[in-house]
Amino acid sequence: MSQTSRIHIVGINQDGLAGLTEQARRLIDEADLLVGDPQVLHLIPRSDVKRFLIDSDLEPLAAYLADPAQRHIVVLAAGDPLFYGVAHYLFDRLGKDRFEVLPHVSTMQLAFARVKESWEDAFLTDLNFFELTDVLETIRRVNKVGLFASGSLPPHRIAQILLDARINGFTVYVCEHLGSPNERVTHIELAELAKMDELVDLEFASLTVMILIRKPDAVRRPHEAPARRLFGNPDEAFEQSATKREAMTPAEIRSMVLAELNLESASVVWDVCAGSGSVSIEAARIAHEGTVYAIEMDPEEHERIAANTRRFETANVVPVLGKAPGAWADLPAADAIFLGETGQDVSSLAEAAVERLRRGGRLVAALGSIDNLSATHRVLQRLDPNARVWMVNLARGNYQLDRIRFESLNPVFLISAVKATERE
Repeated sequence: MSQTSRIHIVGINQDGLAGLTEQARRLIDEADLLVGDPQVLHLIPRSDVKRFLIDSDLEPLAAYLADPAQRHIVVLAAGDPLFYGVAHYLFDRLGKDRFEVLPHVSTMQLAFARVKESWEDAFLTDLNFFELTDVLETIRRVNKVGLFASGSLPPHRIAQILLDARINGFTVYVCEHLGSPNERVTHIELAELAKMDELVDLEFASLTVMILIRKPDAVRRPHEAPARRLFGNPDEAFEQSATKREAMTPAEIRSMVLAELNLESASVVWDVCAGSGSVSIEAARIAHEGTVYAIEMDPEEHERIAANTRRFETANVVPVLGKAPGAWADLPAADAIFLGETGQDVSSLAEAAVERLRRGGRLVAALGSIDNLSATHRVLQRLDPNARVWMVNLARGNYQLDRIRFESLNPVFLISAVKATERE
Protein backbone atom coordinates (compact mmCIF):
# COMPACT_ATOMS: atom_id res chain seq x y z
CA MET A 1 0.00 0.00 0.00
CA SER A 2 1.44 3.42 -0.92
CA GLN A 3 2.24 6.06 1.69
CA THR A 4 -0.42 8.44 0.29
CA SER A 5 -3.21 5.91 0.87
CA ARG A 6 -2.21 5.19 4.46
CA ILE A 7 -4.55 6.64 7.09
CA HIS A 8 -2.88 8.73 9.78
CA ILE A 9 -4.29 8.97 13.29
CA VAL A 10 -2.98 12.15 14.91
CA GLY A 11 -3.29 13.04 18.59
CA ILE A 12 -4.12 16.64 19.40
CA ASN A 13 -4.76 18.56 22.61
CA GLN A 14 -6.44 21.82 23.58
CA ASP A 15 -3.49 23.89 22.36
CA GLY A 16 -4.42 22.87 18.80
CA LEU A 17 -1.93 23.15 15.97
CA ALA A 18 0.55 25.01 18.17
CA GLY A 19 1.13 21.91 20.24
CA LEU A 20 1.75 19.58 17.29
CA THR A 21 5.01 18.51 15.72
CA GLU A 22 5.96 19.78 12.29
CA GLN A 23 5.21 16.32 10.84
CA ALA A 24 1.70 16.28 12.34
CA ARG A 25 0.93 19.79 11.05
CA ARG A 26 2.15 18.84 7.56
CA LEU A 27 -0.09 15.76 7.50
CA ILE A 28 -3.10 17.89 8.42
CA ASP A 29 -2.23 20.52 5.80
CA GLU A 30 -1.98 17.83 3.08
CA ALA A 31 -5.08 15.88 4.10
CA ASP A 32 -7.97 15.34 1.68
CA LEU A 33 -10.25 14.48 4.62
CA LEU A 34 -10.18 15.33 8.32
CA VAL A 35 -12.03 12.99 10.68
CA GLY A 36 -12.89 13.66 14.32
CA ASP A 37 -15.53 14.61 16.82
CA PRO A 38 -16.67 18.26 16.88
CA GLN A 39 -14.65 19.15 20.00
CA VAL A 40 -11.45 18.03 18.28
CA LEU A 41 -12.14 19.38 14.80
CA HIS A 42 -12.87 22.86 16.14
CA LEU A 43 -9.17 23.04 17.09
CA ILE A 44 -8.28 23.09 13.37
CA PRO A 45 -8.91 26.37 11.48
CA ARG A 46 -11.62 26.16 8.84
CA SER A 47 -10.52 25.40 5.26
CA ASP A 48 -11.85 23.78 2.09
CA VAL A 49 -10.80 20.32 3.30
CA LYS A 50 -13.73 17.96 3.71
CA ARG A 51 -14.61 16.96 7.30
CA PHE A 52 -16.19 13.76 8.61
CA LEU A 53 -17.83 14.21 12.02
CA ILE A 54 -17.96 11.25 14.36
CA ASP A 55 -19.62 10.55 17.69
CA SER A 56 -19.65 7.58 20.08
CA ASP A 57 -20.90 5.29 17.29
CA LEU A 58 -17.80 4.58 15.19
CA GLU A 59 -19.41 2.05 12.86
CA PRO A 60 -20.18 4.62 10.09
CA LEU A 61 -16.53 5.75 10.20
CA ALA A 62 -15.22 2.19 9.87
CA ALA A 63 -17.52 1.55 6.91
CA TYR A 64 -16.38 4.76 5.23
CA LEU A 65 -12.66 4.09 5.76
CA ALA A 66 -13.01 0.54 4.47
CA ASP A 67 -13.18 1.96 0.92
CA PRO A 68 -9.62 1.57 -0.45
CA ALA A 69 -10.20 4.43 -2.87
CA GLN A 70 -9.95 6.98 -0.07
CA ARG A 71 -6.87 9.15 -0.42
CA HIS A 72 -4.98 11.07 2.27
CA ILE A 73 -7.08 10.83 5.43
CA VAL A 74 -6.18 12.16 8.88
CA VAL A 75 -8.16 11.01 11.89
CA LEU A 76 -7.83 13.47 14.78
CA ALA A 77 -8.15 12.18 18.33
CA ALA A 78 -7.72 13.81 21.72
CA GLY A 79 -4.35 13.12 23.36
CA ASP A 80 -2.95 9.66 22.72
CA PRO A 81 -5.21 7.79 20.24
CA LEU A 82 -3.90 4.49 21.64
CA PHE A 83 -4.85 5.36 25.22
CA TYR A 84 -8.41 4.16 25.17
CA GLY A 85 -8.93 6.08 21.96
CA VAL A 86 -10.27 5.57 18.46
CA ALA A 87 -7.17 3.74 17.25
CA HIS A 88 -8.01 0.44 18.98
CA TYR A 89 -11.42 0.30 17.34
CA LEU A 90 -10.10 1.05 13.87
CA PHE A 91 -7.26 -1.46 14.21
CA ASP A 92 -9.75 -4.17 15.15
CA ARG A 93 -12.06 -3.35 12.26
CA LEU A 94 -9.63 -2.56 9.45
CA GLY A 95 -6.26 -3.96 10.51
CA LYS A 96 -3.17 -2.17 11.77
CA ASP A 97 -1.39 -2.10 8.41
CA ARG A 98 -3.64 0.65 7.06
CA PHE A 99 -2.69 3.13 9.78
CA GLU A 100 0.12 5.25 11.14
CA VAL A 101 -0.22 6.82 14.59
CA LEU A 102 1.28 10.10 15.77
CA PRO A 103 0.36 10.32 19.45
CA HIS A 104 0.13 13.41 21.60
CA VAL A 105 0.44 13.49 25.39
CA SER A 106 -2.74 11.91 26.75
CA THR A 107 -5.14 14.03 28.79
CA MET A 108 -4.76 11.58 31.67
CA GLN A 109 -0.98 11.93 31.53
CA LEU A 110 -1.29 15.72 31.57
CA ALA A 111 -3.65 15.57 34.54
CA PHE A 112 -1.24 13.52 36.66
CA ALA A 113 1.60 15.83 35.64
CA ARG A 114 -0.39 18.86 36.75
CA VAL A 115 -0.92 17.41 40.24
CA LYS A 116 2.69 16.16 40.33
CA GLU A 117 1.86 12.51 40.90
CA SER A 118 3.11 9.37 39.15
CA TRP A 119 0.40 7.47 37.31
CA GLU A 120 2.21 4.15 36.86
CA ASP A 121 0.51 2.64 39.93
CA ALA A 122 -2.88 4.33 39.49
CA PHE A 123 -6.21 2.74 38.66
CA LEU A 124 -7.54 4.35 35.48
CA THR A 125 -11.03 4.18 34.03
CA ASP A 126 -13.28 6.02 31.62
CA LEU A 127 -16.82 6.59 32.86
CA ASN A 128 -17.98 7.11 29.31
CA PHE A 129 -17.55 3.36 28.83
CA PHE A 130 -17.66 1.83 32.33
CA GLU A 131 -20.23 2.12 35.10
CA LEU A 132 -18.94 3.81 38.24
CA THR A 133 -20.78 1.27 40.39
CA ASP A 134 -18.74 -1.51 38.75
CA VAL A 135 -15.42 -0.03 39.88
CA LEU A 136 -16.31 1.25 43.36
CA GLU A 137 -14.65 -1.64 45.18
CA THR A 138 -11.47 -1.19 43.14
CA ILE A 139 -11.42 2.51 44.02
CA ARG A 140 -11.96 1.62 47.67
CA ARG A 141 -8.73 -0.41 47.86
CA VAL A 142 -6.27 1.59 45.70
CA ASN A 143 -4.24 4.70 46.51
CA LYS A 144 -4.50 6.61 43.22
CA VAL A 145 -7.33 6.89 40.72
CA GLY A 146 -7.68 8.62 37.37
CA LEU A 147 -11.24 9.01 36.06
CA PHE A 148 -12.51 10.40 32.79
CA ALA A 149 -15.80 11.97 33.84
CA SER A 150 -18.72 11.90 31.41
CA GLY A 151 -21.38 14.39 30.42
CA SER A 152 -24.03 12.30 32.16
CA LEU A 153 -21.88 11.78 35.26
CA PRO A 154 -20.17 15.07 36.18
CA PRO A 155 -17.65 15.41 39.01
CA HIS A 156 -20.12 16.43 41.73
CA ARG A 157 -22.29 13.36 41.08
CA ILE A 158 -19.22 11.11 41.10
CA ALA A 159 -18.24 12.58 44.47
CA GLN A 160 -21.69 11.93 45.92
CA ILE A 161 -21.71 8.31 44.73
CA LEU A 162 -18.28 7.78 46.32
CA LEU A 163 -19.45 9.27 49.62
CA ASP A 164 -22.63 7.19 49.57
CA ALA A 165 -20.39 4.11 49.24
CA ARG A 166 -18.33 5.31 52.26
CA ILE A 167 -15.31 6.11 50.08
CA ASN A 168 -14.09 9.40 51.50
CA GLY A 169 -10.35 9.21 52.15
CA PHE A 170 -9.17 10.96 48.98
CA THR A 171 -7.87 14.36 47.97
CA VAL A 172 -9.53 15.28 44.66
CA TYR A 173 -8.30 17.26 41.69
CA VAL A 174 -10.67 18.19 38.86
CA CYS A 175 -8.75 18.97 35.67
CA GLU A 176 -10.31 20.90 32.77
CA HIS A 177 -9.16 22.17 29.36
CA LEU A 178 -5.67 20.78 29.90
CA GLY A 179 -3.11 22.31 27.57
CA SER A 180 -5.31 25.27 26.64
CA PRO A 181 -5.07 28.92 27.79
CA ASN A 182 -8.11 28.44 30.06
CA GLU A 183 -6.74 25.30 31.71
CA ARG A 184 -7.94 24.86 35.27
CA VAL A 185 -7.07 22.37 38.04
CA THR A 186 -9.32 22.55 41.09
CA HIS A 187 -8.19 21.02 44.39
CA ILE A 188 -11.31 20.20 46.38
CA GLU A 189 -12.58 17.86 49.09
CA LEU A 190 -15.05 15.14 48.16
CA ALA A 191 -17.72 16.48 50.51
CA GLU A 192 -17.40 19.97 49.05
CA LEU A 193 -17.43 18.64 45.49
CA ALA A 194 -20.61 16.68 46.20
CA LYS A 195 -22.35 19.98 47.04
CA MET A 196 -21.64 21.45 43.61
CA ASP A 197 -25.35 22.02 42.97
CA GLU A 198 -25.25 24.49 45.87
CA LEU A 199 -22.09 26.27 44.65
CA VAL A 200 -23.27 28.66 41.94
CA ASP A 201 -19.77 30.14 41.53
CA LEU A 202 -18.11 26.84 40.61
CA GLU A 203 -18.98 24.89 37.48
CA PHE A 204 -16.90 22.38 35.56
CA ALA A 205 -16.53 21.63 31.87
CA SER A 206 -18.51 18.70 30.47
CA LEU A 207 -15.32 16.72 29.78
CA THR A 208 -12.98 16.53 32.74
CA VAL A 209 -10.38 14.30 34.35
CA MET A 210 -10.64 13.59 38.07
CA ILE A 211 -7.54 12.55 40.01
CA LEU A 212 -8.07 10.96 43.43
CA ILE A 213 -5.07 10.64 45.77
CA ARG A 214 -5.60 8.78 49.03
CA LYS A 215 -4.76 10.77 52.14
CA PRO A 216 -1.93 9.12 54.13
CA ASP A 217 -3.96 9.01 57.36
CA ALA A 218 -7.24 7.92 55.77
CA VAL A 219 -9.16 4.96 57.15
CA ARG A 220 -10.33 2.47 54.53
CA ARG A 221 -13.99 2.07 55.34
CA PRO A 222 -15.88 -0.90 53.93
CA HIS A 223 -19.26 -0.72 52.27
CA GLU A 224 -22.12 -0.60 54.75
CA ALA A 225 -23.39 -4.08 53.87
CA PRO A 226 -20.88 -6.67 55.17
CA ALA A 227 -19.78 -9.60 53.07
CA ARG A 228 -21.43 -12.89 53.94
CA ARG A 229 -18.71 -15.41 53.17
CA LEU A 230 -17.77 -17.71 56.02
CA PHE A 231 -14.12 -16.87 55.33
CA GLY A 232 -12.03 -15.35 52.54
CA ASN A 233 -14.00 -12.09 52.55
CA PRO A 234 -12.49 -9.34 50.35
CA ASP A 235 -9.90 -7.19 52.11
CA GLU A 236 -12.03 -4.10 51.52
CA ALA A 237 -14.85 -5.66 53.57
CA PHE A 238 -12.86 -4.74 56.69
CA GLU A 239 -12.21 -1.29 58.07
CA GLN A 240 -8.45 -0.80 57.97
CA SER A 241 -5.76 1.82 58.26
CA ALA A 242 -4.44 3.14 54.95
CA THR A 243 -0.91 3.37 56.37
CA LYS A 244 -0.97 -0.28 57.51
CA ARG A 245 -2.70 -1.77 54.49
CA GLU A 246 0.30 -3.94 53.61
CA ALA A 247 0.21 -5.48 57.10
CA MET A 248 -3.27 -6.92 56.60
CA THR A 249 -3.43 -10.65 55.89
CA PRO A 250 -4.79 -10.84 52.31
CA ALA A 251 -7.99 -12.81 51.73
CA GLU A 252 -6.21 -15.58 49.84
CA ILE A 253 -3.60 -16.06 52.59
CA ARG A 254 -6.32 -15.80 55.23
CA SER A 255 -8.13 -18.71 53.62
CA MET A 256 -5.01 -20.90 53.71
CA VAL A 257 -4.32 -19.93 57.34
CA LEU A 258 -7.84 -20.82 58.45
CA ALA A 259 -7.70 -24.13 56.60
CA GLU A 260 -4.43 -25.02 58.36
CA LEU A 261 -5.76 -23.99 61.79
CA ASN A 262 -8.33 -26.78 61.34
CA LEU A 263 -10.87 -25.08 63.62
CA GLU A 264 -13.83 -26.79 65.20
CA SER A 265 -17.08 -25.15 66.25
CA ALA A 266 -15.98 -24.70 69.90
CA SER A 267 -12.26 -23.96 69.37
CA VAL A 268 -10.37 -21.45 71.50
CA VAL A 269 -8.23 -19.36 69.16
CA TRP A 270 -5.48 -16.79 69.67
CA ASP A 271 -4.81 -14.29 66.88
CA VAL A 272 -1.51 -12.71 67.92
CA CYS A 273 -0.71 -9.28 66.43
CA ALA A 274 -4.24 -9.22 65.05
CA GLY A 275 -4.12 -5.88 63.20
CA SER A 276 -7.61 -4.95 62.02
CA GLY A 277 -8.94 -8.37 63.08
CA SER A 278 -9.72 -10.00 59.73
CA VAL A 279 -8.32 -13.41 60.73
CA SER A 280 -9.99 -13.18 64.16
CA ILE A 281 -13.39 -12.41 62.68
CA GLU A 282 -13.32 -15.20 60.13
CA ALA A 283 -11.99 -17.66 62.69
CA ALA A 284 -14.90 -16.66 64.94
CA ARG A 285 -17.39 -17.33 62.14
CA ILE A 286 -16.02 -20.88 61.87
CA ALA A 287 -15.58 -21.47 65.63
CA HIS A 288 -18.99 -19.94 66.31
CA GLU A 289 -19.38 -21.72 69.68
CA GLY A 290 -15.81 -20.98 70.77
CA THR A 291 -13.85 -17.83 71.58
CA VAL A 292 -11.26 -15.94 69.55
CA TYR A 293 -8.83 -13.66 71.39
CA ALA A 294 -7.54 -10.89 69.10
CA ILE A 295 -4.28 -9.68 70.69
CA GLU A 296 -3.07 -6.29 69.44
CA MET A 297 -0.76 -3.72 71.06
CA ASP A 298 -1.72 -0.71 68.85
CA PRO A 299 -4.65 1.15 70.50
CA GLU A 300 -6.02 2.37 67.15
CA GLU A 301 -5.95 -1.13 65.68
CA HIS A 302 -7.50 -2.46 68.87
CA GLU A 303 -10.44 -0.07 68.35
CA ARG A 304 -10.62 -1.12 64.71
CA ILE A 305 -10.91 -4.79 65.73
CA ALA A 306 -13.88 -3.84 67.91
CA ALA A 307 -15.47 -1.91 65.03
CA ASN A 308 -15.03 -4.79 62.58
CA THR A 309 -16.31 -7.24 65.16
CA ARG A 310 -19.50 -5.23 65.56
CA ARG A 311 -19.88 -4.97 61.82
CA PHE A 312 -19.59 -8.73 61.28
CA GLU A 313 -21.64 -9.46 64.40
CA THR A 314 -18.98 -11.82 65.78
CA ALA A 315 -19.63 -11.44 69.50
CA ASN A 316 -17.23 -14.31 70.25
CA VAL A 317 -14.21 -12.17 69.29
CA VAL A 318 -12.54 -10.71 72.39
CA PRO A 319 -10.14 -7.82 71.57
CA VAL A 320 -7.11 -7.88 73.91
CA LEU A 321 -5.03 -4.71 74.10
CA GLY A 322 -1.42 -5.43 74.97
CA LYS A 323 1.95 -6.69 73.79
CA ALA A 324 2.56 -10.42 73.44
CA PRO A 325 3.58 -12.55 75.22
CA GLY A 326 2.50 -10.66 78.33
CA ALA A 327 -0.95 -9.96 76.90
CA TRP A 328 -1.90 -13.64 76.81
CA ALA A 329 -0.82 -14.44 80.39
CA ASP A 330 -4.40 -14.69 81.70
CA LEU A 331 -6.00 -16.24 78.61
CA PRO A 332 -7.17 -19.85 78.51
CA ALA A 333 -4.98 -22.34 76.67
CA ALA A 334 -5.50 -22.28 72.91
CA ASP A 335 -6.63 -24.96 70.49
CA ALA A 336 -5.20 -22.92 67.62
CA ILE A 337 -2.80 -19.97 67.41
CA PHE A 338 -2.09 -17.67 64.49
CA LEU A 339 1.03 -15.49 64.50
CA GLY A 340 1.19 -12.60 62.08
CA GLU A 341 4.57 -10.98 61.42
CA THR A 342 5.21 -7.72 63.24
CA GLY A 343 8.26 -5.79 64.38
CA GLN A 344 8.61 -8.28 67.25
CA ASP A 345 10.79 -11.39 67.21
CA VAL A 346 8.31 -13.89 65.76
CA SER A 347 10.46 -16.92 66.58
CA SER A 348 10.51 -15.94 70.28
CA LEU A 349 6.75 -15.42 70.22
CA ALA A 350 6.30 -18.82 68.58
CA GLU A 351 8.44 -20.47 71.26
CA ALA A 352 6.40 -18.85 74.05
CA ALA A 353 3.07 -19.57 72.32
CA VAL A 354 3.84 -23.29 71.98
CA GLU A 355 3.85 -23.57 75.79
CA ARG A 356 0.21 -22.36 75.89
CA LEU A 357 -0.99 -24.47 72.96
CA ARG A 358 -3.05 -27.52 73.90
CA ARG A 359 -1.81 -30.92 72.78
CA GLY A 360 -3.13 -31.71 69.34
CA GLY A 361 -3.48 -27.97 68.70
CA ARG A 362 -2.11 -26.14 65.68
CA LEU A 363 0.09 -23.09 65.32
CA VAL A 364 0.27 -21.25 61.99
CA ALA A 365 2.63 -18.34 61.29
CA ALA A 366 2.58 -15.96 58.34
CA LEU A 367 5.98 -14.36 57.69
CA GLY A 368 7.25 -11.79 55.25
CA SER A 369 11.00 -12.31 55.43
CA ILE A 370 13.29 -15.27 54.84
CA ASP A 371 15.15 -14.49 58.08
CA ASN A 372 11.99 -14.79 60.18
CA LEU A 373 11.05 -17.93 58.25
CA SER A 374 14.35 -19.60 59.08
CA ALA A 375 14.29 -18.70 62.78
CA THR A 376 10.61 -19.57 63.28
CA HIS A 377 10.93 -22.81 61.35
CA ARG A 378 13.71 -23.96 63.69
CA VAL A 379 11.42 -23.36 66.67
CA LEU A 380 8.35 -25.05 65.19
CA GLN A 381 10.27 -28.01 63.84
CA ARG A 382 11.10 -28.92 67.45
CA LEU A 383 7.34 -28.94 68.06
CA ASP A 384 6.54 -30.83 64.88
CA PRO A 385 9.34 -32.44 62.81
CA ASN A 386 6.91 -32.52 59.89
CA ALA A 387 6.00 -28.84 60.07
CA ARG A 388 4.65 -27.73 56.71
CA VAL A 389 6.10 -24.71 54.91
CA TRP A 390 4.87 -22.71 51.90
CA MET A 391 6.04 -19.71 49.95
CA VAL A 392 2.97 -18.08 48.44
CA ASN A 393 3.19 -15.66 45.52
CA LEU A 394 -0.08 -14.05 44.45
CA ALA A 395 -1.11 -11.62 41.76
CA ARG A 396 -4.58 -10.14 41.54
CA GLY A 397 -6.12 -9.18 38.22
CA ASN A 398 -7.27 -5.55 38.03
CA TYR A 399 -9.19 -4.04 35.15
CA GLN A 400 -7.31 -1.08 33.71
CA LEU A 401 -9.66 0.52 31.22
CA ASP A 402 -10.28 -2.28 28.68
CA ARG A 403 -7.36 -4.47 29.77
CA ILE A 404 -6.47 -6.70 32.70
CA ARG A 405 -3.33 -5.89 34.69
CA PHE A 406 -1.97 -8.25 37.34
CA GLU A 407 -0.85 -6.61 40.57
CA SER A 408 1.56 -8.71 42.61
CA LEU A 409 1.17 -9.02 46.37
CA ASN A 410 4.18 -9.32 48.62
CA PRO A 411 5.37 -12.94 48.96
CA VAL A 412 4.27 -14.65 52.17
CA PHE A 413 5.87 -17.62 53.95
CA LEU A 414 3.50 -19.87 55.89
CA ILE A 415 4.46 -22.44 58.53
CA SER A 416 1.97 -24.86 60.05
CA ALA A 417 2.82 -27.13 62.98
CA VAL A 418 0.85 -29.50 65.23
CA LYS A 419 1.62 -30.06 68.91
CA ALA A 420 1.88 -33.77 69.57
CA THR A 421 -0.62 -35.50 71.81
CA GLU A 422 0.61 -37.37 74.92
CA ARG A 423 0.43 -40.71 73.10
CA GLU A 424 2.65 -39.35 70.35
